[in-house]
Amino acid sequence: MTLQSDTLDGGAVGAAPVAPAPLHPTRPFYWSVRREIWEHPSLYMAPLIAAGVILFGFMISMIGVTHSARLMTQLTIAQNAGEIAKPLDFVAFVIIITAFLVAVFYCLGALHNERRDRSILFWKSLPVSDLIAVLAKTFVPMAIIPVIAFAVIFALQLAMLLFGGAALLLHGLDASVLFMQVASPQGWLVLAYGLIVLALWNAPIYGWLLLVSAWAKRAAFLWAVLPPLALCLLEKIAFDTSNLASVIGYRLTGGYAEAFKSGGGDPWGGSPQPDPVGFLTTPGLWAGLVVAAAFLAAAIWLRRRREPI
Repeated sequence: MTLQSDTLDGGAVGAAPVAPAPLHPTRPFYWSVRREIWEHPSLYMAPLIAAGVILFGFMISMIGVTHSARLMTQLTIAQNAGEIAKPLDFVAFVIIITAFLVAVFYCLGALHNERRDRSILFWKSLPVSDLIAVLAKTFVPMAIIPVIAFAVIFALQLAMLLFGGAALLLHGLDASVLFMQVASPQGWLVLAYGLIVLALWNAPIYGWLLLVSAWAKRAAFLWAVLPPLALCLLEKIAFDTSNLASVIGYRLTGGYAEAFKSGGGDPWGGSPQPDPVGFLTTPGLWAGLVVAAAFLAAAIWLRRRREPI
């Protein structure tokens, strides 16, 4: 009995200490981004609703198109299939505009809403710095929304092609002419490139909106829009010039002109010529990124010091 106890005690004393379980990294940035997606279902619901409306209208339009195509020659059918494929360009434009509007309203509420509902008191109690919190909110319009827009456009255009081809087959027509109207997979690359261009080009817009969201106590949209408009009006009255209005217009619409040699293009029916080198060497791009960085630094400073509303 004593020998057994001594053996057990000796084994316990001589045994190597048990190593603690490894700690997994908390990845605060990753979970902060996921939190934004969880709390803002409109990030993907708005593009999906727009896509559903477009697809429903497209299916209705197939009735008239295929009925008129029944009496046509094969050459005319090919031309009619081109008309069926033509809305692919339009739907991409609509989804991109929808995604931009979602990004605008998301940025306006990203820092303002958490102060208004006082949830910022809870989030500040977590081991997540203001830097990571603001960068996570910036990542959403810069990366998450473009990815969602690309996925929705891809699925919507593929569904339109399938429905269009099925409608032609049901009426005894050759559906291959429909798919021949669609350009090569290069169109998808052009679409992805265009979304990246828009994200980088709109960075100062998103930075300004996040800054206003961190500062304004109420009516964040008015505070984001009225000061630039007032400055444009003041410049026009005082100096009879429109330099600021030109800068704002260039920032809103000049991205594609800088990113494509032809000033834009049709990813499906035309031959756009992406110019990434020209875009990356555009002074307006880097000036906008510097301004966006300044806006975000100010937003981080404000989030650290502003009180709940």
